[in-house]
Amino acid sequence: MKRVNSKKIFIALPIIFLFLSFQSPEPSVKIALLKYNGGGDWYANLETSLRNLISFCNQNLNTTIAPQQAIVEVGSAELFNFPFVHMTGHGNVVFNVQETQNLRNYLIGGGFLHISDNYGIDKFIRPQMKKVFPELEFVELPFSHPIYHQKFDFPNGLPKVHEHDGTPAQGFGLIYNGRLVCFYDYECDLGDGWEDYEVHKDSPEIHQKALKMGANIIDYAFKN
Repeated sequence: MKRVNSKKIFIALPIIFLFLSFQSPEPSVKIALLKYNGGGDWYANLETSLRNLISFCNQNLNTTIAPQQAIVEVGSAELFNFPFVHMTGHGNVVFNVQETQNLRNYLIGGGFLHISDNYGIDKFIRPQMKKVFPELEFVELPFSHPIYHQKFDFPNGLPKVHEHDGTPAQGFGLIYNGRLVCFYDYECDLGDGWEDYEVHKDSPEIHQKALKMGANIIDYAFKN
């Protein structure tokens, strides 16, 4: 992928996103998995998760997302090439000063981060995102929020994919200047739900619910 000056990308980012095509015959955009430091397994759902979600979106939303996700580091200028970045894992997450500022610039410039708790990331990701947006708090989104009512309707919010601690699935957001820049699914495990059947042996019903909710997140991120 051609490297471009990050400042130029940052300025052009909202304009680039504005022209993302849902009908182009060739892949017009790529989405990425976020690689981070700290020892946590950023690669937890590397093989099939995003690949299956991309395929589902291209079939059901008429998107033209490239079939294979990219992998991008938090502090890389390449981050600005992707309108949507997915993050998951079970363990420790550490953003250094440069990574923190890079991620903040990306999100306030038009980018979107989806975090999926793969069971155990919560106590690590919250303080790191607080470094990115010290002025913001994660807020639980009401079931009426548009992210639950895009192509597919989820009147009761997030589907429960894996039990974890047996508590209800919750969707949290960081809202900057009125715009949702980060969506965090907790006690839900959407990323696992996108995986091939052989990975977790989720039922077809759960798999479809997870894909539909994932498609809603993609749809919302691309349009807002």
